[in-house]
Amino acid sequence: MAQLSVHDKAVLNCIFNPNLPLDQVYDEELSAPIKDIEEETPETEKSKELEVEGVRKAEDSKLDEAINLINAAIRIAPNRASPYNNRAQINQLLGNLTDAFNDLTKAIELGKDEQQRTTCQALCQRGLLYRKEGKIDLAREDFNEAAKLGSHFAKNQLIELNPYAALCNQMLRQAFENLQ
Repeated sequence: MAQLSVHDKAVLNCIFNPNLPLDQVYDEELSAPIKDIEEETPETEKSKELEVEGVRKAEDSKLDEAINLINAAIRIAPNRASPYNNRAQINQLLGNLTDAFNDLTKAIELGKDEQQRTTCQALCQRGLLYRKEGKIDLAREDFNEAAKLGSHFAKNQLIELNPYAALCNQMLRQAFENLQ
């Protein structure tokens, strides 16, 4: 089975958590160590290999090749949540936000029971897209679900979406600016 390197994981973490400070990119982990549980079949293994290669192509800015590899991974094992999650990232880079939303929703649906790590990541990503579109209530719902799965990033997003926390943060920023 192909494993992602620490660097690959950090790159994905940057994509999944774009607001995460760079010094935390290598350290962001879920507070509850959840994993994706998948039946190990030849199809699943081949799908994982194609997905990893697709992620590498995306890192090299070869997005068309990347999406083709991820599509092949999905065709081989259509019930895996992870390739949909990664294809959503590529779709975001390509500006295909509707496709990204659809892929994230599919990843969440598929991952609910045994692929919770991917579900958590997809919830965070979809929450960010909702937030970007000004759909704050939907963003809050996704971040709340991801926080229940242990995402520190989602918990921070919920704090930022809290109007009282936002007001406090604004007041603190102003106070620090006045001190300078």
